[in-house]
This record gives sequence, structure tokens and C-alpha cells, in this order.
Amino acid sequence: MIGTLIKSLLVLADVVEARDPYTGGHIWRVSQFSKLLAIKIGLSEKEAVQISLGGYLHDLGKIGIPDNILKKKGQLSEEEYEVIKTHPLIGGNLIKEHPLSDLVCNPILEHHEKLDGTGYPHGLKEDQIALSSKIIGLVDVLDALTSTRPYRREMPISKAFQILDKGSGIHFDPNLLTHLKELKENEDLSHIIGHSSEGIPLVTCPVCGPILTVPRTARTGDIVFCRACKGKYELHLNLGKFEAEMVGMTENPVELQPIPNSDAVNQLIEEFVGKF
Repeated sequence: MIGTLIKSLLVLADVVEARDPYTGGHIWRVSQFSKLLAIKIGLSEKEAVQISLGGYLHDLGKIGIPDNILKKKGQLSEEEYEVIKTHPLIGGNLIKEHPLSDLVCNPILEHHEKLDGTGYPHGLKEDQIALSSKIIGLVDVLDALTSTRPYRREMPISKAFQILDKGSGIHFDPNLLTHLKELKENEDLSHIIGHSSEGIPLVTCPVCGPILTVPRTARTGDIVFCRACKGKYELHLNLGKFEAEMVGMTENPVELQPIPNSDAVNQLIEEFVGKF
């Protein structure tokens, strides 16, 4: 029963991610980063798994944000940014009737709150923000900086941490950031950054930048498609990673349909059921 309820939550999150080809694996990475950081600061594995579940669900409210804003390649206008800022409230409203809502409601509502009170949607400060939300808010920004988005390419992890440092004590909990840096220095983040699931490195479209969905069973010569530019690509395995070679275009909607991240969902269900 608990496994079925957890799966119903995770599938909701996958529906959101399926809308945007640029965020492939984002919710899995945030989930994994948050679990590692929770364990690093001394929380139990049970608490860490619960936080990782919140990480997977944190962007649920983006289901209610129009595509023209969510996928915009240029800078958002003030009015558009106000729309984006509603997604935590949308997510909170969507999840509140779910039997397991208490496990994930804080990160959904609070992952954009900041220590100095300048975050949204409620302008919470310091201890008003749940620890799980502080953890997920921090690693959410880390993944945003180290991932390709419609408006820019990914940046090196060293530069991402320089930006995080500027927000230490203002936007982010400095103690959490210190522990996150230690995870980075120990190479504990390297199997998550640039991956869409455990053991599946990201393959980006060489033409326009979004994530190409590569299944765990992929082999050299397999064909994948870019949902953004509609390119058709042949995969080539090189030094343990796939590279994509453009071999044509497609207008076939079946070939351009999103593929759910079943590996990540099954992994989280197994972890959660094992701990609860």
C-alpha cells in the first residue's frame, strides 16, 4: 500500500518534468543531492530518504505555469516572474489532499524561501524555514547552475559554488553550504551532476541544448530524438559516455513524446518502502 501511494506522488512529479525538455533529470538530481546532504549533516537515513522524496516533488507546482513562461529563452518580464513565483503555492494546493502530503509539503511550499526573508511565496526567514526546505532550496540552485537551461548553457561546478558562496548567510544556510562543499571536494556529487538517473549520464542536444532521453538499455547505434529542435540523433559510446550525431529530423509526434524516468521512480520507491 505504501509503495502505491509513493508511486502516485512520484508519477505526479514526472508529469511536470515531461513538459520541459531542458530539465531532464532535474528532480532526480535534486532528490539525490538532498539525500546526500541530509546524511552529511547527521540526519538518519530515514529522514534523508523523506527529504529526498520532497526533493523529487519540489517543483510540482510548475504544472500550472504556462509553457510560454516556463520555457522562455529570454529574460522574464516582471509580470512573468510573478507568475513563476506562484508555483510553490500551486504545488501546495495540488498536494494537500494526498494521504502523504505531510511528508513533502514543506519543500514544495518553501524551496524558494531565503534566510533574509527575500524569498517567496511567504517571505519566511531563518528558523521559519524548515530544514528540509533549506536543504532542497540550496541543492535546487546548485543543479540549476550546473544544468543547461533555455536561456544559458550549464556552468562548471567551481563557478556554481562561487555563486552559492555569495548567497551564504543571506539566501542559504552557511552550515549546509559548508557540508555541500565537502561533498563536492570528496567527489560525492560527481555521479549525480550530469546524470538523469543512477548510472545514466546526460546527453544534450548538440544543436539546441536540451536533454536527450537515453534509456539504461541504450547501445551504440540507437536512435534518440530532441523534443525541442526535432532532431534525430544516433548514439555513439565514447569513453563510457554517449555522444549524439545528428542524422536527420522528424515531425513524428510519437518519436517526440516524453519518456518517464522510470528508473528514478523505482529507485525512490524501493528506498522509501525499505525505510518506512
